Amino acid sequence: MRTEAIAVTATTETPQKQSAAGHFMRPGRPRARVPKIVYIGIGLKGDFMKKLAKFLLAGAVFAFASGADAKSPPVGASANTSLKTAYFGAGCFWKVQYVFSKAPGVVKTKVGYSGGTIANPTYEQVCSHSTKHVETVQVEYDPKKTTFRKLLEVFWSHHDPTTLNRQGPDVGDQYRSVVFYTDEKQKEEALQLKKELNDAHRFSRPIVTAIEPAGKFYDAEDYHQDYFKKHGQTCE
Repeated sequence: MRTEAIAVTATTETPQKQSAAGHFMRPGRPRARVPKIVYIGIGLKGDFMKKLAKFLLAGAVFAFASGADAKSPPVGASANTSLKTAYFGAGCFWKVQYVFSKAPGVVKTKVGYSGGTIANPTYEQVCSHSTKHVETVQVEYDPKKTTFRKLLEVFWSHHDPTTLNRQGPDVGDQYRSVVFYTDEKQKEEALQLKKELNDAHRFSRPIVTAIEPAGKFYDAEDYHQDYFKKHGQTCE
């Protein structure tokens, strides 16, 4: 049987370069997988096979372009699409992380900095009061097991939301009480519960908690993460 070659696609990777010392150089970004045409012989011929080859090549190019344009999840989106994310500032984040880590339905917590004016702040910069960042806890939760409102209840019941820029002996704008909402629903629920608590005189003074849109969340240094688990204590 006469054979005719058609094009199908395969991929190749550009090998990593080595330095003069023989070490692999760290790439600035992941190596792109480049479509390459490989020819194989088959027992069919004709216009149909040529069209099929073009179709396969077009599909490979589309997949390559789609992968190159992939973006990270937006603010409020968990890497696990079945989870949701919330952000709270309620004083020293060591204690706040511990409190939320024990709340039903919470899957993961992380401490960091939000609401400031510079990128990638350090703890020392935040403590200098020059960046306006808040010590913040990122809470990933399962919406099938808990709700944002229940997390708000945990938030308002475990700190004093009536003191501006202060929690107990900790004084500074990094300790201010704030809910960083990721969408309009979270904003509405936070404003509604804040109003309910004020109307019911739940606290002896008005609640000063800020309700602000969530911006970039910067992870805190490793020694701040899960502080209670590491040391068996938190700040008061």
